[in-house]
Amino acid sequence: MDESPRTVATGNRPDEALIGDDEFRELVRRRGGILLELCHRLSAMRAGETRLTRPLVGRLLLEAGQMETLLDEYGARQNQHWSRFRALVAALKNFAGIGEVLTYIQRRLPSYRLLPVAADFPAATRERVQQLTEVVGAVATALIDEAQKVGIEPPPIAAAVVENEDVQPTGRLARDRGDRIGCDTVTTVPRLATEFLNLAVDGEPLRAAARVAPADYAACFPDPVSEERLRQLTFRFHNLQSLYDTHVAGTASESADGDLPILRGHASVIYHLLEIATDLAHYYERHTSPRTADAVLRERPVVDTDATMATLFGYAMAFSSEFLASGQRLCQGILGRYAEPGRLAVPVPSYRGFHVRPSNLVARIVAYYGSSVQMQLDDRLFDAASPFELFRANETINASKRRWLAAEIARVHPDCGDSCAPQSVTAAVRTIVHRLADEGRIMLYRQPLEFSGQLGHRQGSVLENSVAEIAHLQAMGQLEIRTDLTVTFIGDKRVLADLDVLARCGYGEDAFGNNVALPKALSYLRR
Repeated sequence: MDESPRTVATGNRPDEALIGDDEFRELVRRRGGILLELCHRLSAMRAGETRLTRPLVGRLLLEAGQMETLLDEYGARQNQHWSRFRALVAALKNFAGIGEVLTYIQRRLPSYRLLPVAADFPAATRERVQQLTEVVGAVATALIDEAQKVGIEPPPIAAAVVENEDVQPTGRLARDRGDRIGCDTVTTVPRLATEFLNLAVDGEPLRAAARVAPADYAACFPDPVSEERLRQLTFRFHNLQSLYDTHVAGTASESADGDLPILRGHASVIYHLLEIATDLAHYYERHTSPRTADAVLRERPVVDTDATMATLFGYAMAFSSEFLASGQRLCQGILGRYAEPGRLAVPVPSYRGFHVRPSNLVARIVAYYGSSVQMQLDDRLFDAASPFELFRANETINASKRRWLAAEIARVHPDCGDSCAPQSVTAAVRTIVHRLADEGRIMLYRQPLEFSGQLGHRQGSVLENSVAEIAHLQAMGQLEIRTDLTVTFIGDKRVLADLDVLARCGYGEDAFGNNVALPKALSYLRR
């Protein structure tokens, strides 16, 4: 007899109509006949017989998706009797989808023209396809077992519901269409390459996760790995692929530059690998994780968690990381070829010139684009990609500051070239320093200043003593000489635009050397 759940259910609204198990069981049996027949067929196959062909996977996804929708409409997830059945249907759809992406990657590999990476990607993909085939078979078997527990006998295995052959002739159709209207190569191609570089920076968690030991996989959730983060990154790679297809695919620009199809291949394979990673992260967080998973599958697992995590970390994220790195180098080369030369004059950093922080930030911007940029100061050129080269520029900067300082001292103390008694020299130097500070010619970082013990005891004129004492105070970090010195960066306009943004925000520092937040345009430097 059908027991009405009205007498035992909890959490239902008083006006909510409920359906009995017998009625719902008949609905599932009728609507899920094809799905259960497919699962019955998969469970009856011996190891090695199952192949995840497109017709089979496509029908599994269709039937499992429809069944999941039906179960959700009736609240099966919150029902003790049906929750495991619903979880297994969702798992079957999830792993069938992963299998579909894996087999797609396997078929499309020859057309991607991927740059070499350390591991054997085709072999690893074949191995994962076989593993996913076994996983789909295991989930199908568990779903048949659960169907019997809820009172649904699987339909008999009759004639094939789905033709599982996927034989295709070799070759491609003739390429006999003319090129599409060409894109604006000068702007579009660098835009795509720059966006890939941005994604390479945002994909740093992939690199970190790819280096994690298997014993620590679970500790990566929810930081740095989560379904949410992977899904966001997946969307952005899909968008990059779409932009390429809209503006570059099939144009004369693509035909003329052999690196562009390679860029597209890297964006595509990373996108599909991230699809796999997202679905695996979803399965772990929803069904396996001791912190977030529903106990329905966690307490009686169907899929080996270690194998799932190995595919997530050791395959999907590891190869995403590899192709990100090789694609990053490719895009830097593309930007180098499409560089638009330009010049940019900007002020010297106000706090201690090109010391550690400004020099590193400049070098990181240049390295990010992979372009050649030089910094010109007077008649000398420095490699802007090298912090140590920029450090050396301080020698020239300080020499210019000393020359400027001598002129300023002569202005505020016209007879500074004269020699005086020690006490007079001391008073003159103090007066000069404070006069220059009041005029904003030097910035005081400490007040009162701690003058050196050499003040008044050095040989030479007031000018020489003033220059020496100010140099001492500067070296001790008590003041800084403020000038209008500028440097000129020479290189690609895209790099110069970011250097201009950096200079406008004080090279990441205020006038006292305190760090300031970098603007959004330079967000890649914050990682």
